[in-house]
Amino acid sequence: MNWYLKALKQYAVFQGRAQRKEYWFYILFYIIFGIAVAIVETTLGLADPETGSGPLSVVYSLAFLVPTLAVGARRLHDTGRSAWWLLIGLIPLLGALVLIVFFVFDSQPGDNEYGPNPKAAPA
Repeated sequence: MNWYLKALKQYAVFQGRAQRKEYWFYILFYIIFGIAVAIVETTLGLADPETGSGPLSVVYSLAFLVPTLAVGARRLHDTGRSAWWLLIGLIPLLGALVLIVFFVFDSQPGDNEYGPNPKAAPA
């Protein structure tokens, strides 16, 4: 949960690096809370039967759009890639697979053009 909160505190910070743990814990809690919102929506009868989503899901997704993009950009920076690689996610299926592979890669050792390695011990 601390990693999720850390990512939310840096909700619009696109500079720097985010290690794998920060990214994947953010995604884990994002999905858990998204499921909780969907359950509440369904229970209250707000969900559209055809799409399965409703106004709460839309608000939740829009509220967390910027933090999700920011932590994704910082994760790509950690692997030595530009945040512009997020745009490959617009390609159906293939783009998402490429991004998942990039997000799974380990940190680039040492400092890179995006900052110091977050896994390195503080001096």
